[in-house]
Amino acid sequence: MIGRVLLILLAVAGPLSAAPFGELFTDKTMRVDYFHTGGKGEEIVALDRVVSDGPWPGSRTQLVDTTNLGKYLFEVIDRSNNQVIYSRGFASIFSEWETTGEAKTRHATFHESLRFPWPKVPVQVVLKKRDSDHAFQQIWSTIIDPASRFVNPAEAKPAGRVTTIFENGPAAQKVDLLLIAEGYTEGEAGKFQADAKRLVAKLFATEPFKSRQRDFNVRTLHIPSAKSGVHRPRTRDDRRTAVSTEYNIFDSERYALTYDNRALRDAASAAPYEFIEILLNEKQYGGGGIFNDQATTSVDSAFSDYVFVHEFGHHFAALGDEYYTSDVSYETGGAEHPEPWEPNITANGSSPKWKELVDSGVPLPTPWEKEAYEAHQREYQAERRKIRESNEPESVMDELFRREQAWSTKHLSSQKYAGKVGAFEGAGYEAKGLYRPEVDCIMFTRDEVGFCRVCARAINRIIDFYSK
Repeated sequence: MIGRVLLILLAVAGPLSAAPFGELFTDKTMRVDYFHTGGKGEEIVALDRVVSDGPWPGSRTQLVDTTNLGKYLFEVIDRSNNQVIYSRGFASIFSEWETTGEAKTRHATFHESLRFPWPKVPVQVVLKKRDSDHAFQQIWSTIIDPASRFVNPAEAKPAGRVTTIFENGPAAQKVDLLLIAEGYTEGEAGKFQADAKRLVAKLFATEPFKSRQRDFNVRTLHIPSAKSGVHRPRTRDDRRTAVSTEYNIFDSERYALTYDNRALRDAASAAPYEFIEILLNEKQYGGGGIFNDQATTSVDSAFSDYVFVHEFGHHFAALGDEYYTSDVSYETGGAEHPEPWEPNITANGSSPKWKELVDSGVPLPTPWEKEAYEAHQREYQAERRKIRESNEPESVMDELFRREQAWSTKHLSSQKYAGKVGAFEGAGYEAKGLYRPEVDCIMFTRDEVGFCRVCARAINRIIDFYSK
């Protein structure tokens, strides 16, 4: 009878509360660096080092991740009672690389980091990965004693100059975004600040960020480069920059990231941050975004504002690419599609994960003039490849993008169910078997349509999670 009464009380009161932040952690950040090696069906994780990464900038209340996002999840477990005291989902460059054909033929190693509040007691750090059924399975674990001589509590000397664009409150109660300069010389410090303010203004002119600006702090970090620009392997514009961002990731001409995670994390530790966007002092169209890892944007393309917001959608809210006609390095065309973990893509067009947002009267799956769109895209993509192969000036590519934007805006806005939430086939680099919420969205095209309602809901959820 006593046990039954206890169960009833728990059902009424909810689960037992976790210990307060101050009982579990100090105000420092612990960073666990590791090497992630794989290829040919293998995957190995090996510890690199455990270091201090500056003051803890994150929430003191939202410690355990409930979003169910990311291909990977790490948990920090109190060794005294085996309770999870911190967790976060994320994706990585490795998680993308292993979907390329190259991963079947060779091995590669990537550097990654896990960041969490500095624990007061020994902990077990567990790294998990989704299996074929999307359940998280442990792939690596290590025990960390914060008092161990193998843990380095010394702080790194801050690199570069940190400037605040705006600050709306304590880091622990806001979303902290850090913009890092890449390929800006000492004399281009003013240009970097102007570029950063312009791109941030675009982000916060776009809903739902516009309505939630007070939940953010935004800062910049300028580490001067010897020369303007970043490394572009295809055109042999060779550079060495502070965090080694480069184009041609996975040999895609527009994809830009840094493989040098240690340099990135060491640099970023100069300021409070939860999310990073690296600004590339380049005219060539490009960028990249990985959930809870990094985002990048070239600043002087005609479509830099769009790229900044689009790539931040990946990095911040785990939004998937909804386009499917561009050339990508990932292997596509599979016969079966498991349900994606990204919130704006589904494999179930008849009953999408966002079905409560589907507008009344919209059929599922939702018809649209898909064949006409794809026929136009074949011509457009062929012209795009020709421009890149001929190494034409970036202005030529910008003009092509403007013509494509005009065509797609007209075509997609004329669809019967334009502006409605449904399930439109064609998403996630797949023409068949994957569906997006609306016929157009900033995650689908460069059209000035903003985020669809499903993407906006996903963004608001993350803002809520990090600003409490």
